[in-house]
Amino acid sequence: QLQLVESGGGLVQPGGSLRLSCTTSGFTLAYYAIGWFRQAPGKEREGVSCISRSGGTTVYVEPVKGRFTISRDNAKNTVYLQMNSLSPEDTAVYYCAAAGRSFNRCALRDEYPYWGQGAQVTVSS
Repeated sequence: QLQLVESGGGLVQPGGSLRLSCTTSGFTLAYYAIGWFRQAPGKEREGVSCISRSGGTTVYVEPVKGRFTISRDNAKNTVYLQMNSLSPEDTAVYYCAAAGRSFNRCALRDEYPYWGQGAQVTVSS
């Protein structure tokens, strides 16, 4: 059974950092691109970042560029999202998702069939 589990969320003060982990099981992570998405209260879900199977292609939406870093460790079946300089606008439930793609491709507009349950990130003083 294919599963993705997010962890590492929590409450952090503005300017702080968090690292989200997406731990996978039931499939070979190396065969999948992974995307991170978020949904804030009252807003639509939006893409945040994605990483290709190779790790050589990464994509970030403009609001998180220079602050967030996505990475993967296929041997540990885990993808990470390091989030620095957090602001209240980053408050949301963060989801990771998996999609079978060619080796160097990821795109946030692609369809992602497999999703985790989400992790809450709250940025507040």
